This record gives sequence, structure tokens and C-alpha cells, in this order.
Amino acid sequence: MRTATLFKEADLSTSARPGLPVVMWLLHLALPMLGLWLLIARPEFDLHWEDHLSHLWLVAGVAAVGFALAVRINQQARTRSDARLVLVSLAFMAAAGFLAVHAVATPGVLVHGTNLGFAMSAPIGLFVASGVAALSAIDFSQTGAERVLRAQAAARVTLIVLLAATGWAGIAVHTHSATEAHGPLVLVASAGSLLYAVAALRFFLIHRRRPAAILLSVITSYVLLAESLIAMAYARNWAVSWWEWHLLMLTAFGFVAYSAHIHYQREGSRSGLFNSVALEQTLDDVRREHTAALEALTETMLASPDSAAAGRVTARLAAEFGLTERQAEVLEQGAVAVAREREQTRRLGALVDVGLLARVSLAEAPLLTSIADLVRGAFGGDQVRIRIVRNGRLQTAAGAMEFDEEHLAQSVLASREPAEPDGRGLIVLPLTVKDHASGVLEVYRPQGTFSPHDRFVLRSLAGQLSLALENARLYQHLDGLFRSYLSPDVAGALIADPAQAALGGETAEVTVLIADLAGFTAFSERSDPSDVVTMLNTYYGAVVPCVLAEGGTITQFVGDAVVALFNAPVRQYDHALRAARAGLALQEAAGEIAEDGWPAFRVGINTGPALVGNIGSEAMRHFTAIGDTVNLAARLESTAPTGGVVLSAATRGRLPASARAERLGAITVKGKSEQVEAYLLKEIEGGHGAGVRD
Repeated sequence: MRTATLFKEADLSTSARPGLPVVMWLLHLALPMLGLWLLIARPEFDLHWEDHLSHLWLVAGVAAVGFALAVRINQQARTRSDARLVLVSLAFMAAAGFLAVHAVATPGVLVHGTNLGFAMSAPIGLFVASGVAALSAIDFSQTGAERVLRAQAAARVTLIVLLAATGWAGIAVHTHSATEAHGPLVLVASAGSLLYAVAALRFFLIHRRRPAAILLSVITSYVLLAESLIAMAYARNWAVSWWEWHLLMLTAFGFVAYSAHIHYQREGSRSGLFNSVALEQTLDDVRREHTAALEALTETMLASPDSAAAGRVTARLAAEFGLTERQAEVLEQGAVAVAREREQTRRLGALVDVGLLARVSLAEAPLLTSIADLVRGAFGGDQVRIRIVRNGRLQTAAGAMEFDEEHLAQSVLASREPAEPDGRGLIVLPLTVKDHASGVLEVYRPQGTFSPHDRFVLRSLAGQLSLALENARLYQHLDGLFRSYLSPDVAGALIADPAQAALGGETAEVTVLIADLAGFTAFSERSDPSDVVTMLNTYYGAVVPCVLAEGGTITQFVGDAVVALFNAPVRQYDHALRAARAGLALQEAAGEIAEDGWPAFRVGINTGPALVGNIGSEAMRHFTAIGDTVNLAARLESTAPTGGVVLSAATRGRLPASARAERLGAITVKGKSEQVEAYLLKEIEGGHGAGVRD
């Protein structure tokens, strides 16, 4: 009863007021020393009681408890290959072994007369055990722990030899001493007590980091063994003070045994009984094993809804870890909770991913395929299909399913409400665009039905899918319309950064290409307007791709003229070369499709600074380039021969040696007070050549 009370009061890991239990624990441990002091100070209280047979049975019983405890700790030490548990086991084994020698040496029972073994074996045993106990409190590194494990066999053999030698020598040597320990043995007892105190203190620091009742019981045991040594040093033979150290050793061993028994009753398993005493490396291994076990069971539950499969894994893990039926049930419940949490995380993650896919840059077909894959991944083995209304009929856009529920799907389209036939494991959810039914999301679970949380996530997924579908379609329409009126580079730049649509601009070096039809006015006068439009559209359909292929930006069509910029809005280090190639390709493409009587293009190209930006008003604006560079390009175009490409000196100077151009010399152009150098571009090796028309 006394031990149970001490155990409950000393359990620091469960108290809401940690200071009070520590004080109570210390008070309990101080009581034996107070009693010893009283008995030594007042000899009249230190009564004499000499019963050799009772002593033999008492000490033999205490030694048996200590030895059984050492064996049990050693079993776990071998299972876990833990150096600290090996040393704790050796400490208890040493104390119990020498105590057994003390029991055998009881005078007048198994041996005759007072002998040295009766007086010396117990103090020597506790001193040896104190050294091992101090070692057990060390936080060994991996290398140090391996050394201890390698030396454990030799340590046990040494202990057995020492026990045998002490027992034989002690029993053989008779003495008439009336005291249990005297002279140098008092120093041995003092040193041993100090070692026990050091071990207890270090273990207490470990207990502060990771509180555990078993660990606290070992600390208490070390303190009680230290008190036993002190009592041996000062007790009177066969007096109450002498019997006290026997009871202290019984309490030391019994306290750990009782704590282990309580742990076993609570857990129902001996597996991991002394884990809290082990080294941190061992605890890390235990945590990894438990995590792996939980992970294996969780993955089984996620992979298969079959409870039998999970049961088989649970049984295997229970056998592997020595779990009781209750512990296995707790493990399975934990795995179920983790599996559900992961399912929810995975499904909510799919919901987030679908929201991220609702971007204007993704076309409808790949969008629906990606979303179907996300939903299928989020719901494990469920079948997923997305069907879209096209020409008044539902058509599969992504995914697949074993069967068709056309009537159910049509009902969902009409009501725009989800439907779930009883017991079928099928749910059909509507997809809407601009409040109009545009399709259905169908999810089929071959085994089982959908939980309320599943339905909530699927409804949210259908809503996100509807939004993504609406955005994709809106983008396709806007993008096509936008890019029909703007160069792709300008359109892309404005989509990426709408602030670029603001009025104004900046000065940048650009290469300007201007192409104009020579003789367009005369052709227009003699031709029907529809023929003029046909001719222009035919030409533009051929020449525009030539400019875009080189990364040019077409800023405007002015009647029969095309104006293109290079190096704006997208920066191009070789913009002059790109413009030159575009000019040659333009002339080549136009020459291939030109009909008899159609006017031909002239091209002028110039490089230099220009103000590039948006010109106009808040109601209407236009992306263009303004400056002398543009004007000179127009003047060069007007001087170019039909079918030719004329370059300024600035452009020619930026072309590589592979470009062949004929120098036209200094020419006079309108708006320039001085003549300008001009070149007729002939060809660019590996590229296009120009054919000037007569």
C-alpha cells in the first residue's frame, strides 16, 4: 500500500501542478534517512532482532525480485539492442547477485559462524552496481552504444566470476566483527552513494524532457539503493537500522517491478515495457517502426475499402510488435483516422487544383481532361466522366464509365440539381455556364456509397469545374476576337499586364518595316471595290504570317500599307535581322500569289529610336510607334523598286555578313535636308532572296 501511494504521488508526468509532486517525492525519499539518523542518534530506539532463518528468506526473496527485474530488462535490451537498458540490467543484476551471496552467507543456516561474505558482499555488490548505474545514465552516441553492446557479454562473464570469487572467499574467511561495514568500507559506501546520486540526477533530467512513470521508478530505485549503502555504513548488526537497508533494497527493486506491473495492466502487453528508459536512438527507431506500421495500415485502407485486407495487416502488425487485442484495435482506429484525414486532404487539394486550373490560358479539351484526372485521383478507385452539351446532346469530353444513365443525366440537366440513386454508388452533378446547363459530372463508386463529406466536396468540384469551363470558353472567344485586331505579341503583353494599355509610351530602339502596294490607286480606280478587298485580303493573308513568323508586331493596316515593328513590345536583340528576313519573305509570298494586273509591294526598313506606346483617347487607343525612324522607313519604302526591300544605313549596319545588299548611294528623301544612304537587300544566305519586278 505504501509503495502504491508513493508511485501515485511521484508520477510527475500526469500532474497539473508539477512542483508539488516533486516536493512530495523528495519527502518520501528523505524519510528513510531521517529514520536512520534517529536510530543512530538514539540507540535505545534501535532495537535488536536476530532471526537468521527469516533473514535468509527475506534477502533471498529480495535478490530474486532484483534478478527477475534484471532478466526482464535484459530481454528488452537484446530485442532493441539498447546500450542503456543493457547497463541498467547489469546494475540490477550486480546488486541482486551480491545480495544473494549475502543471503547464502547468513550465519548458522547454510554456513557455520560469522563470515566475511556476510559482512562485505552486499556493500561490494551495491558499489559495483553504482558504477554501472552511473554509466547507464550517459547519453551514448551511436559509436559509444555499439561499444557497450559489444562488451556486454564480457561484462556478464566478469560479473559472474566476481560473484563466484567473492562468495567463495567471503564464506571461507570467518570473522568476529559486530558491524556490517567499517573502516575503508565506509568510504566505499560513500563513493557508491555518490555514483547512484549522479545517475539518478541525470535520469531525472531525461525525465524532465520525456516524462514517464517507468523512468521515474528507476530514478527512485537508484536513490533507494544509495540510501541502502549509507545505511550499511552506519547500521548496527541485527538492529532495526540494519534491517532498514534490507527493506530499502526490497523497495528499490519492488518499486520498479510494481511500476512495470501497472504499465502491463494498463497496456496489456510487455512489449515496450522499458522503452522510456532507453536511449534516444532507440526511441527514434521505435517511433519510426510505429510510424511505418501506421503508414502500412493507412495505405492499405486507402488502397482498398475491403475491411478484411486491413484486418490482415492489423493482425500481422500485432504479431510483429507484440500488440494486445486492445492495442491493435487502437492502432486500427488511428489508421482509420489518418486515412480519413488524408482522403479529405487529397480531395480538398483536388478542389484547390481545379480552382487553379480555372485559368484563361487553358483550352477547353485539356482543361476537362486535367480536371477528370484530378477528380479520379482524389476519389481513388471511383470512375469519373465529364459530359458536355454539344448541339443539344450530351457528349463525353473526358473520363469514362461502365454504363450510361442518360435519363438521370437529362433529369439533372433539366433541374440543375445533383441526383444520386439510392444504393447505386452513383452521383450526377450539373455543370452550368452563365446559368445555363452545359454538362454533367458523373462519379461512380463500384463498392459503397458517398458520405456527406464526399457529396460536399463533389458539389464544390462541380462548381469549380463550371467556373473553369466558363472561363475557358470566355477566353477562347475573347482571345480569338482580341488577336484578330491586335498583333499576338501586343495581345499577349496586354493580357499579361493590362497596365500596358494605358495611354503614353517610352522611347526604345526599334526596327520599322513598312510595305506598300505600288500602283494601288490606279488598280482601285479600274477595279470593282469587291475585287480590291479580295486582293487586299489575299495579300494580307500571305504576308502577315511572314511578319509574325519573325516576331514582328503589326501595328496597323493603312489602306494598302502594312506597318510592323520589331523589338517592341517584345525585346529582340536581333530585331534588324528579323525585319530584313520578314521583308524578303513578304515579297516572296506576295509574288507567289499575285495575279495578273495586281499591284506589287515595295518595302522600306529603318532602325532607330522611336516613341512606342498607346496613342488615342480613353474611348479608343492604338498601339504604334512615332518618330523620325518611322518617317524615314516610309520614305525608303517610296523609293524602293517594285518587289524590292530598301534598307537604311542603320539597318544595314546591324545585319550579319551573310546579308547581301546593293548600295544605292545617297538618295534624297522628303522631309530630310540631307541625303541618306540606302541599300537594296538582295538576299540573306540560308534564307530568302528578293526578286525585283520590272
